[in-house]
Amino acid sequence: MTKEQQQTHSLEALFEPHTVHQLTIPNRIVMSPMARAFAPEGVPGEDTAAYYRRRAENGVGLVITVGMIDHPAATSEPGLPSIFGEAALNGWREVVRQVHEAGGVIFPQLSHMGMIRPVGSQPYPDAPSIGPSGLDMQGNKVSEPMTEEEIAKVIQSFADAAVNAQQVGFDGIELSGGHGLLIDQFFWEKTNQRTDRYGGNFLKRTRFAAEIVQAVRAAVGPDYPISIRLSQWKMADYTAKLVDTPEQLEQFLTVLVQAGVDIFHISTRRFWEPEFAGSELSLAGWVRKLTGKTTITVGSVGMDNDPADGEEADNQGLKELLKRLDNCEFDLVAVGRALLGDPAWAKKIWEGRTEDILAFTPESAANLY
Repeated sequence: MTKEQQQTHSLEALFEPHTVHQLTIPNRIVMSPMARAFAPEGVPGEDTAAYYRRRAENGVGLVITVGMIDHPAATSEPGLPSIFGEAALNGWREVVRQVHEAGGVIFPQLSHMGMIRPVGSQPYPDAPSIGPSGLDMQGNKVSEPMTEEEIAKVIQSFADAAVNAQQVGFDGIELSGGHGLLIDQFFWEKTNQRTDRYGGNFLKRTRFAAEIVQAVRAAVGPDYPISIRLSQWKMADYTAKLVDTPEQLEQFLTVLVQAGVDIFHISTRRFWEPEFAGSELSLAGWVRKLTGKTTITVGSVGMDNDPADGEEADNQGLKELLKRLDNCEFDLVAVGRALLGDPAWAKKIWEGRTEDILAFTPESAANLY
């Protein structure tokens, strides 16, 4: 097989469907969840529907949005879209309808900010920010640790949000479990210093997430896809680690698989970087190898970063991406900034028009188009 034939085969693989339970995703390209904060009072409008539709009709198989759960300390500003309340849910119905009409599928990423929410944030300035131990991302005490009653309420809020998502027509849900948000604060030793059943070693710190997954699974049934986004790094610490070895990672993931996770969305700053010494596998590659579950890779995809030593960037780093897809290192590919810069990024990749791709700029990040 020639190099050209290998490249063609790989590109076709990027646009093959992928099935999770009864859901078929039309291709392997995912729009990464990004907090655009363009939903007045938490309500997604016609512009939001058009924004996501534009990506779906230009070749994005799975759109993942942001959706804040119903808890006073979940969000930091009123422009972040809610996944509760009649007005917001009606707005989401139209978003879902348009994405489906354009041929895509869509999940909301259910989110709670926890201790990264600034104290006094709108729309609930009097609500204290909460976290497993009341510690901010630097380990400083800001508030009291969450009580078990508070933990139970948040778990129920995640389950309620999942039911809302299912009822308005979303095709599955994702839990925001990375980047230092609330679920991740329970995972991370620096922010979780609890000595009860929600704290302890890295394995015991998975309990909060596992109980959320179990509650969601019980609420939505056995065949509704549940994804969780995970990261080692935090927005406040790019060097942070939840686990140090493949053996620890396997134990960590096993808890989540047993709880009911179907999809792992693995966030790294650069999708090609090896995770553990002695192996070229990325973190997504290790997750796929250890669990066999559908795995999404994400991290600088489409940002003209070619990891090959001494080579110029080629086709938005496409060569490395396709090679790793061929090697079954992941199943799906999440794209963030590149899709903000050019809604037709996926279509242009398929058509071989990489030279026509519009670059990501601060202006494109500031507009909902």
